[in-house]
Amino acid sequence: MTERMQFIARYERGERVSDLSKEFGISRQTGHALIKRYEQCGVDGLKDRSSRPSVSPNRTAHAKVEKIVALRNMHPTWGPKKIKARLEVLAPDIRWPAASTVGAILSDAGLTKARKRRRRATPNASGDLRSTTKSNELWCIDFKGQFRLGNREYCYPLTVTDHFSRYLIGCEALDNTKTEGTLAAFWELFKRHGIPAAIRSDNGAPFASTGFLGLSRLSVTFMRLGIALERIEPGKPQQNGRHERMHLTLKQDTTRPPAQGSLAQQQKFDGFVAMFNEQRPHEALGMKTPSELYRPSEKRLPETLPDPEYPLHERTARVFRNGFFRMPKVGVAYLGVAFANQSIGLREIETGTWLISFMETDLGYLDIETMKVMSLPN
Repeated sequence: MTERMQFIARYERGERVSDLSKEFGISRQTGHALIKRYEQCGVDGLKDRSSRPSVSPNRTAHAKVEKIVALRNMHPTWGPKKIKARLEVLAPDIRWPAASTVGAILSDAGLTKARKRRRRATPNASGDLRSTTKSNELWCIDFKGQFRLGNREYCYPLTVTDHFSRYLIGCEALDNTKTEGTLAAFWELFKRHGIPAAIRSDNGAPFASTGFLGLSRLSVTFMRLGIALERIEPGKPQQNGRHERMHLTLKQDTTRPPAQGSLAQQQKFDGFVAMFNEQRPHEALGMKTPSELYRPSEKRLPETLPDPEYPLHERTARVFRNGFFRMPKVGVAYLGVAFANQSIGLREIETGTWLISFMETDLGYLDIETMKVMSLPN
């Protein structure tokens, strides 16, 4: 402002515009523009002016801005790409702005905040975890961390997703992580969606145990249904990263705040499942929703499960409810409650040593002298 005043003062004393412009480091056109502004508006004409154009033909229409903001308010965890993709489904005849413009609109509305920088997790280097090319090749299961409801009772959400389509097969508000309730929940999911080829879980109860091969009552039931078992390595939740990412969105959308009781919380979970599967676009799916890719399994839940057959074994035995089984004329041995009420096969591989198998899986050796079951060597 001071330099502009000096420029005008020296011009009024008779100095040439070309000489002044060169000395002040501006073009002659800018010098003449300053003089014109001063003659029209006086000193106020020398103040800084906004460079914002008076007309913005490419500016997003107010009606579109309102719809973008309204959808973000409905889904506070959705980013610009998901909002744009959803709006294109809801109103395909409207030309919606680019995702970057949607982001700018959300920022102007105060609906965004800077993300914390996070260290990237080391990619899973394990070759044992399978990839998928179609629905129901692999289900991922877990218990999202428990939390207190409004009535101070704990809720344990059991979550199940399809690895290929990211389809959220189920989210059940259970009172605990015991086998009975968990198995009942899975039975209902199997009735609705069929049987997957494999299931991936962590090594915690009730999915695994400290018994033979880490099998639990729940995982033994999966085996009876012909489901292959797959477990991530201890302390490496990133090996189930797709499922863990869903947990983050689930927590943000359904537990802040929690419902008053378990029934009300289940209603929130059911609403989230419908939204996640049918409305929320997924970037890894080309901005499609999981329901567009998921199809129920062709393998249906059988009405009854026949006992396993062991044609290559010399004997069969049924494990009692307490985990013991009987060898006729010899005695009883403990195998584990995970195999309660299950049929096992026994084959003598050398005098006094019997191989114990469950379905196609060898569990360990029975020493007749001690009547103890020993694990298979690694």
